[in-house]
Parts: sequence; structure tokens; C-alpha cells
Amino acid sequence: MLFVYALPMSTLVHFSPELRAWIGHNLARGCARSTLVDSMVAQGFESRIADGMVTAFATAIARGAPLPGQSVVLDLDTVVSYVPDPPRLTAGNRIRAADRDVEILMRLQRPCIAVLGNVLDEAECAQLIALGTPRLSASTVVDPMTGTDRAAAHRSSDGMFFGLCENGFIEGLDRRISALMGLPVEHGEGLQLLRYRPGCGSSPHYDFLVPQNDNNRASLARSGQRVSTLVMYLNDVEAGGATEFPEPGLSVTPRRGNAVYFEYANRAGQLDHATLHAGAPVERGEKWVLTKWMRARPFVAAG
Repeated sequence: MLFVYALPMSTLVHFSPELRAWIGHNLARGCARSTLVDSMVAQGFESRIADGMVTAFATAIARGAPLPGQSVVLDLDTVVSYVPDPPRLTAGNRIRAADRDVEILMRLQRPCIAVLGNVLDEAECAQLIALGTPRLSASTVVDPMTGTDRAAAHRSSDGMFFGLCENGFIEGLDRRISALMGLPVEHGEGLQLLRYRPGCGSSPHYDFLVPQNDNNRASLARSGQRVSTLVMYLNDVEAGGATEFPEPGLSVTPRRGNAVYFEYANRAGQLDHATLHAGAPVERGEKWVLTKWMRARPFVAAG
């Protein structure tokens, strides 16, 4: 059941507990926002109201905030989709990234996603695994309520971080990746190495930061928002382990030396919720990935 009231400059939308539970449940399990909006429109909802409601719920989930209770206030004149900036990834079928040519295997315009080939060679992948393995520990995330580190419920993996340009080898990779992603080296966080064992993956999540705790607020103040991600695959996975984007319905198979790139923040401060993504569980073998996050400003680590 839905009740809509016109207010000055906005619209108050009351909804039933059943509708609240349906939207929250389906977003939490990784359903694409567009799928939920289309389903609501098919049931007779006005498209702007459906989009505004689903966006309000998705924003609450991304921020770790409580879901809307019984109503939301929407400014239907400003319920607009994310407007991407021109892609930072160079146009064309090939990109010269400092010391090598990277192949564009596939592009999406919205959300901005590209599958890339020849980002790393076999020897580099092996060297990264060898360097990082002794430094692996259980992956953690910042608890949205307390701002402290805890074991990652959405990511079952082991991980470690390389310092930015910490040695000659890592510096060469940081400079190549910077040229590829179209932002200065100083805007990058340190490369993160992750290992997923059989049965392990990551549940649907966003890479942009939301200011739901002191740690994130301080990080955003120091370095600005994350704007783009590059996930590089260091090995071929026997079965499973794909990087999945439910909104566009895209599944990227991990192949050694390949990568998937995506952007999710524009200069106006909008965040692209269509970049919700997950790592499918590894079915056989292991999955090794190397991730780079780029910031809007030079990255300054916590003191």
C-alpha cells in the first residue's frame, strides 16, 4: 500500500511494512536497483517515485544507516540519475600505460566499466604473490557503527597492503596503473593483495566511502572520495570467482594479467550505485587479485 502527499517543493510517500521489507531484502541480497524500479513500475508505481524510493533505501544501506521507516520525502524535480563525467580511461582499443600497451577487451558506458588485457605479465603476477604471501592476514573492514576494524563479514579472504611505491618493482606498477587510470600516482591508495580460497568470495558492496563513522569522515576530509577502482587478476581460477555487477548484469571471469576497471564518483559529488559489485565464491582452486583505489585528491593515510 502506498500513499502520496504533495508538499511544498517535495512529495511525502508513505509505504507499507511489506513494501519496506521487500525493497530492503532485495537490495541487501544484491538485486540491481533498476530491476526493483522496473518491477515497481510494472505494478503501477510512477517511475520517479519508484526510483526515488529505491534510491533512498540504497543510500541508507550504503551508509550503514537504518532503512526508512514508514515514509520518505522526495523532491521529484531533482530525482535524477547519476550523471557521469567523461571517462578517465582513454578512448580507443589500446592504451599506452607508461611502460606497456593495455588492451581494451570490453567497455560499458553506464556504469563506466572496462575489462582490460595485458595489465600485468606472468612474471609480475608471480612476483606479487611471492612478495605478499608472508604478509597476509585475515581481511578486515571498518565497523560502520564503531569505526574500528573487525573481520569482514562480506569478504572472506586474506589480504595485505603494499606501501605506495615501497620499492622499485611496486613503484613501476603504481606508475603504470596511474597512467592507465588517468590520475596522478599520489592519488592512489597502496596496492591491496587478496587471496580467496575455495568457497570464499565477497558479498555485494560499493567501493566509494560513506561518512558513517569517524574513520571514514576523517579519510574523506584528508583525501576526498574514492573515484575509481582497478581489480587485477593474478591467476586463472579453475571455477567460480567472477567479479559480478548485478545492475548491468555483467560477470567478469578472472584471467591472469587481465583486470576490470570501474568509475563511480563525479565532480559534482554524485555516487554511482550501479557499480554495486561482488566476488562470486571460488569453486575450485584459489583466486588472487590486486586492487588499486584512486582518490579525488592526493591520498593521505591515517597518522
